[in-house]
Amino acid sequence: MNKKILIINANYYKNVSSGLLKSALNKISNKFRIKITNVPGVFEIPVTISKNLKKYDAFIALACVIKGQTPHFDFISKASTDAIMKLSIESKKPIGNGIITCLNMKQAIARKKKGAEAANAILSVLSQK
Repeated sequence: MNKKILIINANYYKNVSSGLLKSALNKISNKFRIKITNVPGVFEIPVTISKNLKKYDAFIALACVIKGQTPHFDFISKASTDAIMKLSIESKKPIGNGIITCLNMKQAIARKKKGAEAANAILSVLSQK
């Protein structure tokens, strides 16, 4: 299997995104060709996937959104999740959602393994006949 996977890593919270990325990479074997693209925040993930739909077989979206004192958290979280789901269904390509939404940094650090879960999800779909 020589599938190509694009990992889109929103590195706004670099200490969290590096953990998400590391856990995702630990799950993907060297049977895949992997490219990592960094973007500033979660909002840039869907457009980056959209621009690369024809070049890759699967995608992993990695990011952290931490709730602040405004409703921005709710809008960004829902918009990014909805856009990723729509892209996946329309393209019929797996997009692992490793975007964690947390109330604080402590929760974010504790959820770094979500990158591995997103990687497992796309590997499962890629292995379907």
